[in-house]
Amino acid sequence: MLKTNEINIRDPFVLLRDGVYYLYGTRGGTCWGPADGFDAYTGTDLENWEGPFTVFENDGSFWADRNYWAPEVHVWQGAYYMFASFKNEARRRGTAILKASSPLGPFTPWSDGPVTPADWECLDGTFYADKTGKPYMVFCHEWVQVGDGEILAMPLKNDLSAPDGAPALLFKASQSAWARQVHHSSGRDGYVTDGPFMWRDKAGRLLCLWSSLSESGYTQGLAVSDNGEIDGNFTQLDPLFTGDGGHGMLFRTVSGKTMLTLHSPNSHLNERPCFLELLNEF
Repeated sequence: MLKTNEINIRDPFVLLRDGVYYLYGTRGGTCWGPADGFDAYTGTDLENWEGPFTVFENDGSFWADRNYWAPEVHVWQGAYYMFASFKNEARRRGTAILKASSPLGPFTPWSDGPVTPADWECLDGTFYADKTGKPYMVFCHEWVQVGDGEILAMPLKNDLSAPDGAPALLFKASQSAWARQVHHSSGRDGYVTDGPFMWRDKAGRLLCLWSSLSESGYTQGLAVSDNGEIDGNFTQLDPLFTGDGGHGMLFRTVSGKTMLTLHSPNSHLNERPCFLELLNEF
């Protein structure tokens, strides 16, 4: 049994099924280099966890060998789909989709490599279905390639195996008043976009959580669509968290509370999942 503060992961994601919380994330120890899989932890109180349980492992046949990032597991048409980002030396970073019949996997490749555009550096794809049931991937076009990091939405085929149209821009990082430029080792300056996550609040508004760097460090941002849908104009709201933590998502507990989970602090091997109750849902 592990306590939450003993789990070193980035990009935490929680799935609630049948009273059990499944916690996924980027392995802290292999985040920035060679990697070969993802884990899950299970619990019922957001404090005590069983695991880690390996839910995906590269058996040598998978295309990526590094930067295994930000696994999310979504239920769609009776199956479990993992959206996660990967890279190897010969291919640009992108989000691929894996599939399983259980939240604990084993997950196996479903899409033919990354679903994101092959000539783009992309990361942190998340799942969204609109009011008509049309599935989308919302993802980041990485700032190291475009300078001003972008968040886009791309329609998916109904079986989530491939794109079903071109990506459309939702917003750029610099549109927020709080985001600050960062410097990359390549010499480029720019604005980071990380970790989009779509959420419909109790008032029916469509929100996009996302992260970037502010004066206080890693920061959990929030944007809202003006028409309540993915094709609306997104405007920036005040950040949800400014204490050097981010890449968060929202979920509702067994008792109906709305919780934010994110990793903090944003420093290698010190990252931990944090759980914060939202007393007012926007």
